[in-house]
Amino acid sequence: MTAVSVRTVRRVVTTRAGGASLPPYDSFNLGDHVGDDPDAVRRNRERLAEVIGLAPERLVWMEQIHSRTVTVVEGPVREPVPATDALVTAAADLALVVVTADCVPVLLSDDEAGVIAAVHAGRIGARIGIVSRVLEAMTELGARPDRIGALLGPAASGAQYEVPAAMRADVEKHLPGSATTTSRGTPGLDLRAGIRRQLLEAGVAGVAVDPRCTISDPALFSHRRGAPTGRLGSAIWQQLS
Repeated sequence: MTAVSVRTVRRVVTTRAGGASLPPYDSFNLGDHVGDDPDAVRRNRERLAEVIGLAPERLVWMEQIHSRTVTVVEGPVREPVPATDALVTAAADLALVVVTADCVPVLLSDDEAGVIAAVHAGRIGARIGIVSRVLEAMTELGARPDRIGALLGPAASGAQYEVPAAMRADVEKHLPGSATTTSRGTPGLDLRAGIRRQLLEAGVAGVAVDPRCTISDPALFSHRRGAPTGRLGSAIWQQLS
């Protein structure tokens, strides 16, 4: 009898608590580009790996630059993938990680095809089409939109994300559904609403949204609430069993 390996897609989103970083990065900061002690960041990343049950080298990080660049990875990489804002893989036991502090982390998977993705979708990246590029890359690896499920993680909410009226109009033109009004009655953006609409219109099977707002929730990092600050991590991987 031949043993059959089964893949289970796992996702995790971190908070500020439980790490080694000192204020203002306290304490579970996973960003290595915000001025935090590199040793503290290393220990925090090692702890994340331990908690999710993978070796530290099985976590893939990005040098995020607010682009629409998508990178396909086939195995562990020694350094953060340079100048990219999305990772896609068909490999098992390889965690793709996006770090954020108001931008939208997007985790995608076609469980049947065994293809996953992690996306950094801030205002600029979402506006210029990073999400559509990711769907194309996943499809090239055998995924189908009607089998893809998405999770949009904690991010700046429409009630708190205040922007100039001209910026709101510009983003709405490129990412319909994202324009809103804040709780103060000022022009705002709800990027998760725009991304959710974009994904559903592309035929994605389902989109779950974590409702937490990084700006208003002190348990989360927020660049808008107070910089300098740390970064949350959102990870997706296929556990082989």
